[in-house]
Amino acid sequence: MPEHTAAFRLRLSGLCFLLQILNILLFAVFVRYSPESSPGQCPPQLNCSRRNQDSGFQQPHFRDVHIQMLLSFGLLVAFLSRYGPGSAAVSILITAFAIQWAVLIQGFFYFFLNGKIYVGAQSMVSADFCTAAVLISTGAVLGRVNPIQILLLALLEVTLCTLNEYILLSLMGVSDSGRSLTVHTFGAYFGLMVSRVLYQPHKDKRKKEEQQHTHQTDVFAVVGTIYLWIFWPSFISATTVHDNAKDWAMLNTYFSLVASTVATFILSPVLYEESTPRMVQIQDATLAGMAVMGMAGEMLVTPFGALIAGFLVGLISSLGFRFFTPVLHSRLKIQDTCGVHNIHGLPGILGALLGTLLTLMATADTYGDRLEFVFPLVAQGSRTVTDQALIQLGALPVTLLLATLGGYFTG
Repeated sequence: MPEHTAAFRLRLSGLCFLLQILNILLFAVFVRYSPESSPGQCPPQLNCSRRNQDSGFQQPHFRDVHIQMLLSFGLLVAFLSRYGPGSAAVSILITAFAIQWAVLIQGFFYFFLNGKIYVGAQSMVSADFCTAAVLISTGAVLGRVNPIQILLLALLEVTLCTLNEYILLSLMGVSDSGRSLTVHTFGAYFGLMVSRVLYQPHKDKRKKEEQQHTHQTDVFAVVGTIYLWIFWPSFISATTVHDNAKDWAMLNTYFSLVASTVATFILSPVLYEESTPRMVQIQDATLAGMAVMGMAGEMLVTPFGALIAGFLVGLISSLGFRFFTPVLHSRLKIQDTCGVHNIHGLPGILGALLGTLLTLMATADTYGDRLEFVFPLVAQGSRTVTDQALIQLGALPVTLLLATLGGYFTG
């Protein structure tokens, strides 16, 4: 056993070394800072329309998104008493590698010109979103994969996640600024399919970990939940660079998460023998309430509509943990360690359906000058509202197909 452990440490060290050297070499050859982010004059070959947008990201959104990546996602897996400290460390490793790899892969799709990738603040935030999908997938396979396998998962998933994002946002013209589909749905079902391939019939990790509930895990859940409440609205609105649409995204997210949290307090005493929900359950409800606003956040949800959406997804998430998770394990042979299906997968799908419904209301009368920011093709007259709604709906099966096929291959 000591020899095996030493060999594993050396393999992990060697893989990290090789991947980092690969990133350094690729950055040296391809990556340059974008003129859009510099004070100098922009060359005519490069579209500098995003110069103000890139500077508009500035420090607050850049900081908030990174805090979400490192703290909220790290603490989300740390509540598992057996895997907590190690999983939090691995989540930092994933973030450190996946951000570099995502900058490269996304750069080839979005920021490639004359043989170079031009990066700025926007490309870093986009890389964070892709990294979030990888961290979500990790939650589905936690306890059954080692750090070496997780690094390989990140290598493949970042590539496929970027491909899915490019198809949806660039080729299809889907509006998904808060990433209900490209982060939450893709990450959840990619991870679930990997978990299905790696199914181990005699190891039900989720059940064991729920029984090992300690004061320390509660502390992790409390801190993680607080960070989610503070910073996730900025996460949702980070790619909504126009101030006219940003306030909708942030307010709708807040309304949704408060209603989702209350829904947990309604159902938990009924479903479990507890007078109040555990902090882990509140954390799950908070995530579900915000995931459902990913696509619809910048749309005309209205305050009461956001409350209704959050309330419903809070109920569905709680019922999913109680009834659907056992079915995933017993019938579909999927061991979902952190319950990502209930806090990312289902809310992501519901968010896509809500976004499709709200797209049908996208008119100049209802949206005003925000229409050109949320649905530019509709505002330009090159696409009807009905066409846009059908495309928003069609993005869901495309994402599910790429996520499941990619997860199966990766597994």
